[in-house]
Amino acid sequence: MGNRGMEDLIPLVNKLQDAFSGIGQSCNLDLPQIAVVGGQSAGKSSVLENFVGRDFLPRGSGIVTRRPLVLQLISANAEWAEFLHCKGKKFTDFDEVRQEIEAETDRITGANKGISPVPINLRVYSPHVLNLTLIDLPGITKVPVGDQPVDIEQQIRDMIMQFICRESCLILAVTPANSDLANSDALKLAKDVDPQGQRTIGVITKLDLMDEGTDAREVLENKLLPLRRGYIGVVNRSQKDIDGKKDIKMAMAAERKFFLTHPAYRHMAEKMGTPCLQKVLNQVGWCSSSPWTLRSSSLVEPRSTVSSTRDSLSNWSRLDSRRMHILFPGVLG
Repeated sequence: MGNRGMEDLIPLVNKLQDAFSGIGQSCNLDLPQIAVVGGQSAGKSSVLENFVGRDFLPRGSGIVTRRPLVLQLISANAEWAEFLHCKGKKFTDFDEVRQEIEAETDRITGANKGISPVPINLRVYSPHVLNLTLIDLPGITKVPVGDQPVDIEQQIRDMIMQFICRESCLILAVTPANSDLANSDALKLAKDVDPQGQRTIGVITKLDLMDEGTDAREVLENKLLPLRRGYIGVVNRSQKDIDGKKDIKMAMAAERKFFLTHPAYRHMAEKMGTPCLQKVLNQVGWCSSSPWTLRSSSLVEPRSTVSSTRDSLSNWSRLDSRRMHILFPGVLG
C-alpha cells in the first residue's frame, strides 16, 4: 500500500510546481519533493528510467542534465507523456520525449553545455509507475568542458543546494559502488544540509561492476557511513545494454536475480532493487513538524498531517489571493 495521504497531496503539489514553471520561475515554496543528486555517470538517469520502464532521458558525455527536470509519475490505465511547455500534446513515443527534453534544454541554455535553474516539467502517465514526483538535477562535475564557464562546478552546487537545503526536500543521494563512498559528492552535499541523515536515502548503483572479491555489504547494511534511512542498492543496465536497447523489464529481472544469488547480498535481497526503492519513496509522508516520515507498521504518519499541509498551502495562497488568481488561475480552486 502506498501513502494515501501523500497521493492526495501530490496533485496539488504538481499544480503549484507547474504554475511556477509557467511563469519561468523555480518554485520557492517548501513543498514536499524528492531531489535526485549524484555525480556525472553515477547512474541517476538509469534509476529514473527504471522507475518509468522506458528510455526517455538524454545521454552522452559531460553534463547531460542541464536544467532541473520535474518528473511527475502518475499511475494511469494508458501510457503517455506530456510537457508543461507544450500542453495538449501527448507523447507516446519516448524517443520523442528525449528529443523534446534536449530541444527545450537548448532553447534556454544554448548548445554550449551551460546550465539554467528554470525547470522542465514532464508528466508520465503509465500503468507501470507508482505516484511519485522527483526532481532530476545536473550531475556534479569538477572540470568545465567546451564553452562552459570556469565556475560551472559552483553553479551546479548552488543549484542543487537551492533544492536540498529545504527541510521539505527528501534527498536521493546516488553513488556508484565502484568508487570510494567517503568521497561521494552526493553524500557530502547531503550531509552539509542534513547532518543527521534524517531526510537522505542513499542509493548505491553499479554493484555489479565492483572489483572481483569486493562488495558493498557494509554500506548496504548501513554500517560504514550510517544514514537514518539507510541505503538501497540497485543494478542498472550497462552502457552496452543501453546501446543494444536491452528491455528494461529484462534488466529488472536480471537485477532481481543478482540480489537473490549474490552471496554478499542475498540475505537482504527483499530490501534491495528498483521496485523496493520505488515503494519506499511512494510510502514517504510529509508534515510540518517532521518533514519526512516513512509509513510502516511501526511508524504511520496520521492523515491529519497531510490535511494540515494542504491547509497551510491554501492559507499561503490566501495571503495574496489577488496575485495568486492572476498568476495561477484555478491552481488552488
